[in-house]
Amino acid sequence: MNADFRINGKILETQRLILRPFGQSDLEDFYEYASVAGVGEMAGWKHHESIEESQKIMDLFIGEDKVFAVCLKQNNKVIGSVGVEKYGLEDAFTEFKDYYGRELGYVLSKDYWGRGIMPEAVNAVIDYLFGELDYDFLICGYYSFNEQSKRVQEKCGFKPYRSLVMDTAMNTKEQGILNLMINPCKDIKLRFSHPETLIWE
Repeated sequence: MNADFRINGKILETQRLILRPFGQSDLEDFYEYASVAGVGEMAGWKHHESIEESQKIMDLFIGEDKVFAVCLKQNNKVIGSVGVEKYGLEDAFTEFKDYYGRELGYVLSKDYWGRGIMPEAVNAVIDYLFGELDYDFLICGYYSFNEQSKRVQEKCGFKPYRSLVMDTAMNTKEQGILNLMINPCKDIKLRFSHPETLIWE
């Protein structure tokens, strides 16, 4: 089942990054990367066409308090985000009914692709959710055309779970893969539902 989650001021730190809640002062940085064609589209949403659009989305980030801003330590510039989202089809995926988890989603400024930054950020969030919040599992997905996201998830230790047609924020449908990670500190044995989409080994 979906675990309750709020950042509540939590700050995570890695070698190069600080992950923290979004604030209003981050608007220009957010718009800078979210307005670049091809960035949001990789995650299923259309790049922002105005700073007003970015403001609305950032207000949601701040209000819902479930999306970490990914900041460079050297200058505190926001270059991306990692969201701790509710996973969909909660009633259908009965294998998780006795366990607590969430779905991770992320985006990174095009200027910083290929530098290992996203795995660094995602691993920090995984360590926090498993180590401190004691979650049982995490889900993370990518659209089949997004090889970069696939590689990020492989580097972080996610394993293929289901092959699904997924709805995007652009009202399209795309073939994609849901990946799964089970907390390695727990002895969890899942009885999987819906074998027609299952690819877990």
